[in-house]
This record gives sequence, structure tokens and C-alpha cells, in this order.
Amino acid sequence: QVQLVESGGGLVQPGGSLRLSCAASGSIFSINTMGWYRQAPGKQRELVATITSSTSTNYADAVKGRFTISRDNGENTVSLQMNSLKPEDTAVYYCNARISTLSRKFYEYWGQGTQVTVSS
Repeated sequence: QVQLVESGGGLVQPGGSLRLSCAASGSIFSINTMGWYRQAPGKQRELVATITSSTSTNYADAVKGRFTISRDNGENTVSLQMNSLKPEDTAVYYCNARISTLSRKFYEYWGQGTQVTVSS
């Protein structure tokens, strides 16, 4: 069984910063791409940023220059440093990862989500 557990959400004022972290645990053989998605009320879930096992990154246009994704392959963690936060960044943020277990097949896993609220 594989689990993704997020931490680090909360309430922050516009212009502030937050750092989200996600730890993968369980019977993990290897992890391919890891990423963060978000879903605001009444909207579809959208990609925020992804990072491959070779640390190639991809960002949504809305967060480029403000957010930075990183990972620690040894610890099976992925983080999202969010700076210059705006009210429109308010959403539930979900960790995502493509993980293979002992079966050597890759499956997609999601965390439970962590709330980020940007408000004065």
C-alpha cells in the first residue's frame, strides 16, 4: 500500500509565502513524476507544477516565477515553495505521484489534499 501525506497548508496574507511538503510511504520500488495540483471551489482540478525523477520541472503559467517545486529522491518527498501568494491561489492543493511497487507497474497516487487560503 502506498500513501501520500501532505503538510504545510494554512492561511496567509497576500504577498506571503507557504511551503507544502508531501511524503510518499509504503512498498515503493521507484517514483517517476511527482507534482502538485490544486482545486478551487467550483473549479476543476488543475496542474500547478511537476518534477520528474531527473528533476526536470514544469509549471502552470499562473505560478511561474512565484512557485518552486523540488524533490528529495532519497526521502521520497516533494515540496512546493509558494512565494508572492495571491488570493487566486486559494485552493485545496493535492500531491500526485506515479509510483511503482513490487509489481514494477506504475500507478498514479494522490494525497488527501491540504487547504491553502490567501486572504487579508
